[in-house]
Amino acid sequence: MAETTGATLPKGFRSAELGWPELRRIPHPPRRVPLVGDVLGAHIRSPLQDSMEFGRRLGPIFRRKAFRNEIVFVWGAELAAELADESRFAKHVGLGVANLRPVAGDGLFTAYNHEPNWQLAHDVLAPGFSREAMAGYHPMMLAVTERLTDRWDRAQAAGHTVDVPGDMTKLTLETIARTGFGHDFASFERSRPHPFVNAMVGTLTYAQRLNVVPVPLAPFLLRSASRRNAADMAHLNRTVDAVVASRRRAGGEGDLLDRMLETAHPETGERLTPENIRRQVITFLIAGHETTSGALSFALHYLSRHPDVAARAREEVDRVWGDTDRPDYDQVAKLRYVRRVLDESLRLWPTAPAFAREARQDTVLGGVHPMRQGAWALVLTAMLHRDPRVWGADAEEFDPDRFDAKAVRARPAHTFKPFGTGARACIGRQFALHEATLVLGLLLRRYDLRPEPDYRLRVAERLTLMPEGLRLRLQRRTPGTPGRDVPLVRAAE
Repeated sequence: MAETTGATLPKGFRSAELGWPELRRIPHPPRRVPLVGDVLGAHIRSPLQDSMEFGRRLGPIFRRKAFRNEIVFVWGAELAAELADESRFAKHVGLGVANLRPVAGDGLFTAYNHEPNWQLAHDVLAPGFSREAMAGYHPMMLAVTERLTDRWDRAQAAGHTVDVPGDMTKLTLETIARTGFGHDFASFERSRPHPFVNAMVGTLTYAQRLNVVPVPLAPFLLRSASRRNAADMAHLNRTVDAVVASRRRAGGEGDLLDRMLETAHPETGERLTPENIRRQVITFLIAGHETTSGALSFALHYLSRHPDVAARAREEVDRVWGDTDRPDYDQVAKLRYVRRVLDESLRLWPTAPAFAREARQDTVLGGVHPMRQGAWALVLTAMLHRDPRVWGADAEEFDPDRFDAKAVRARPAHTFKPFGTGARACIGRQFALHEATLVLGLLLRRYDLRPEPDYRLRVAERLTLMPEGLRLRLQRRTPGTPGRDVPLVRAAE
């Protein structure tokens, strides 16, 4: 085994040859070309799906190189479990995430491990995701979903299909904006996406493009895109500054924004700075809706394509919720099969499809691959979730029963990671899961979901994943229909 060294790697992007002394042992794609690396034949708009294909060919650990930048990818369950060991590895702010730092700075998602505001913000905001806080958000989640069903009722009555990703984005943006910050973007009253959404998509897309463009060439190849990105970031900042200023004038509502503005750390007495508050709000507005909208969209796609699964989920909703007009907070967690549908959708297409881990000290991964302190690898979550040694030979197939309690207990730890891992895992996980389960239950109870016959799943990548071009046709469930004699979401239309 090659010797490692205690020297810390330099800041910024750390190409694999700096941190992996035995890099030659890790396979790479064939036909590597000097100077440019593995870029020939690469798909610039779908780098994740590109890497998934290479992972299937090359095995549970492999590497790819684009010009001077080389990355080690891991998807094998045993290696991923090692990387999840918090005593040996920590979150690495990888290239795609680091590209968001100009707008999100040291927010919870983009902060470096050494930056103190991460722990401060985490400790201040964690109570905002307690059971008591979540129960307080529940009525607002119901109210936003009613705005969605109003929209879908009109589309159904007119014989139109619905734009699933577009409407799920409206839904989840309004939910996090209202529950977390007391703000209404009026998304459902707009014929086009809210400018905040356009700016957000622009910054995410630009960050991804920076991943695949050589740094020396970026000023030339991305000149106009860079100008648009600057305008997008300015719009995000203005929007958030206006939300914060409005709250300072109007007073508290007991939500996440109030915690940021008014709460001191319980032990140190420190408070978040105005600049960091802006970064945290942007982080929550982006991460708090972008990933959940994708998860809901994929789940609705699979429900429309698997009527047997949809019927089973709908039966559970009817049985558990009964004739209640508005399910209460505790009734959502009782939808165990609906939750399995959501988990299985997140297994196949985790909307945050990868996470990076770096070595805390010199170590050896899998007993074979030495890593220097600071060396990092990118865990391909979407491939980890397809490892046939864990999920079986049918790992590419949709089957919610993979998440029944017995199957979950039988699986090794660290094999299902849609929210990342360790201390830096998503703080809003329970918020997202409650919201998504509630919405799926309400939609299943109200509609039959019919796919467009010619649609084939296409996955759009903008750091997060989303079904592209997904539209569904709705059939309203009405009392008296055989097998569908259940109440509507609301008593009156």
